[in-house]
Amino acid sequence: MSKTFSNILFFIAISLVFFRCANRGTASGGERDETPPAIIKEEPANFSINFDSDEIRIYFDEYIKFKNIQKQLIVSPPMNPEPVLTPISTASKYISIKILDTLQPNTTYAFNFGQSIEDNNEGNPYPFYRYVFSTGPVIDSLSVKGLVTEAFEYETPEFVSVLLHEVDSTYTDSIVFKKKPKYISVTDSLSQFSIENIKAGTYLLTALKEENTNYIYQPKDDKFGFRSQFITVPSDTAYVLRLFNQDPEFKFSRARQLAENRIGFAYEGSPDSLSVNILSEVPEEFGSITTKAFETDTLNYWMRPKFDSDSLLFQVSYLSQKDTVSVRMKTMDKDSLIINSVNTSLKPDTAFQLRSTIPLLSVDNSKASIIDKDSLAVKGQLSIDELRPTLANFKFDLKENNTYDVLFLPGAFIDFYGAKNDTLRLNARTKLLTDYGNIRVVLRNAKYPIIVQFVTSNGEVKEEQIVKGPGPIDFKNIDPGIYFLRAIFDTNENGKYDSGNFLKKIQPERVSYAEEPVEVRANWEEITEFILED
Repeated sequence: MSKTFSNILFFIAISLVFFRCANRGTASGGERDETPPAIIKEEPANFSINFDSDEIRIYFDEYIKFKNIQKQLIVSPPMNPEPVLTPISTASKYISIKILDTLQPNTTYAFNFGQSIEDNNEGNPYPFYRYVFSTGPVIDSLSVKGLVTEAFEYETPEFVSVLLHEVDSTYTDSIVFKKKPKYISVTDSLSQFSIENIKAGTYLLTALKEENTNYIYQPKDDKFGFRSQFITVPSDTAYVLRLFNQDPEFKFSRARQLAENRIGFAYEGSPDSLSVNILSEVPEEFGSITTKAFETDTLNYWMRPKFDSDSLLFQVSYLSQKDTVSVRMKTMDKDSLIINSVNTSLKPDTAFQLRSTIPLLSVDNSKASIIDKDSLAVKGQLSIDELRPTLANFKFDLKENNTYDVLFLPGAFIDFYGAKNDTLRLNARTKLLTDYGNIRVVLRNAKYPIIVQFVTSNGEVKEEQIVKGPGPIDFKNIDPGIYFLRAIFDTNENGKYDSGNFLKKIQPERVSYAEEPVEVRANWEEITEFILED
């Protein structure tokens, strides 16, 4: 064989190897399939009338699966018991809906699947599929539309249920606590809602955000919004519902002994009008005081001197409500006087605040002293908080970028039982004024009085002023950061935000946020215009 012929055979062999390798390589697979599954048949047909079947089947052109079906599927009106859907955990080319409930006559039902149906391979969703049928001769075609907003917080929750309860001869306001609604929808990504396929009539329109979806309002756990007046369908109105956490109604829970001479009265709700009086016979020199516990919903009843009794009888009063309570007494340890500082980083024009475990009876300013970082003595004034006798304020002139050693000798504090503090050494400090920022807020469309707040992203109120009339509002010495600017329209002039109450037909007080967050920068002064929503 010639050398030339051998070279030709070698070239051919190498070419075949490369050809095979090229064909054996990983295929690109083409473009990703982004086509959602298609419905090829519905049994019975979608939008059927005179429906009397106990099973619905929806067939697709490929294998499908459910995603978050428990959260996304809305059946309106609700069925009890709920329908059984398959497949739940496997792929299938059809959906089966087995109806276990006895359907209401002449009623249009809708299964809203959201985006819970997707193909098995690529997860392409079949968008917002609805299966509708009527047990009567017509499909109800009316709708109610609108928007859900958050009454107090900055962001409105996702997937809020919007409910219609029918107002008929059986309607009472308690229906929202006991019975599922006639029609249900859920808000979209823009917090808008549309309740479809409803019949003409009069309805109560509400919004409900709940952890465990059952469409029954539980005030302790759920956010709620409602239209004060019933709505009439058909209607062209776009309704707005404001979600709120209802403040708990006052309820006295129980009374029990917590220490040798202290009784705790537990409650729910606001204790502003709560009072406690002893009914049992007590010594002539008997004295008492009540304070609210800092960390629990408890009113502490402190009494002196100690006297023997198996039980004590008290009257607990709240507005016109009165309860008589017996408390069994036993041998317990005394409360001990402990005093701690509340704030160690002091801003200009603030007091050094202290908290006591027992109400304070008196303070001795001569037994309190302050030394700054230059070892210079600073004069101060020690006093008991007028509203909270478990708090004391030590007011002294503050200089920027300074540290303070605070000394309280024994007897600086005397508690309700006559006990004195031990020697107490504490520290406080101030920052440079250039570490803070100053902002002047100019309000537009304000209705006074109004509460203006700087709020952090986690809802903490860092700065607040109650404004009673027109004019610029100066916020000085603010910690740098990003804040939401919030205004509360203080309609009842009580200096705080008041939430809504469904049974009392009270809507939450109006709240407005600035369109953009406010940045506070160190050593910076700024003027910002706050345009309130009309």
